[in-house]
Amino acid sequence: MDHVSALDSIAAEAGRGELAFPTSLNASLTLQRALAEPDCHIDAAARLVQAEPLLAARTVAIANSVAYNRSGNDVTNVRAAVQRVGFRTLGALAASVIVRQLASEIRDPGLRQKADQLWAHSAHVAALAQVIARRVSHVDPETALFAGIVHEVGGFYLLSRAESLPGLLVDNLDAWLDHGEAAIGRGVLHKLAVPPPVMSAIEALWDGMRALPPETLGDTLLLANDLSPLPSPLFVPPGATTHAAAATIDFVYGEGTLKGLLEESAQEVKSLTSALL
Repeated sequence: MDHVSALDSIAAEAGRGELAFPTSLNASLTLQRALAEPDCHIDAAARLVQAEPLLAARTVAIANSVAYNRSGNDVTNVRAAVQRVGFRTLGALAASVIVRQLASEIRDPGLRQKADQLWAHSAHVAALAQVIARRVSHVDPETALFAGIVHEVGGFYLLSRAESLPGLLVDNLDAWLDHGEAAIGRGVLHKLAVPPPVMSAIEALWDGMRALPPETLGDTLLLANDLSPLPSPLFVPPGATTHAAAATIDFVYGEGTLKGLLEESAQEVKSLTSALL
């Protein structure tokens, strides 16, 4: 099977919901659904998080990041961390664990390196999206954080499948745009029950059209993606801005500028990115 046909086949499977997920993902999906229940109490949420060591550590780290720890008082337990970040951020963190687990069984060193870089890229985009949402576009910052975390979920799924299809990604990244990114991404996002507003924002990212200053969640995600200091290892669309070029993007919003915002928020973005990683 040639590379394009392989991508088409994976995309068709994703469209039908026939996704080959690692078995370890089932517990995380169950956890995410439980946390999304409207009557989930904070004590129950804390117990659920404590049962997942990676999520527990990440929740405490996020709670102590500059973005959430305005008072400078660190929390040292999961319940206090859950109370500080709130259930919506907690849902985004659960999603981050799920996204990482998609590529957890990769053994090939080259693919593992791509997966690690893709996650680092996603973490940067998520942190930038949250700051831009809160300070510029005034869309919900927790939704922007979540969108940044999951915007490359189709890429993680592709990497998880590439190990059984040698050469799939060798000199073949252009085909990912035409035959894989959107179709596979939609399938995985639907499987993970990603909310429609986030789906629409990621669709806008695939389309590549945005407004400046950003007005919508899609605009926010696109700008954060362009400003990420670490690109996706899978594909850079023709004409997309490099980080060097994106760093020159500036515009006036309110009483400030984007450049000023990024300078003011540098520590916040760094702290949030480090916590996600």
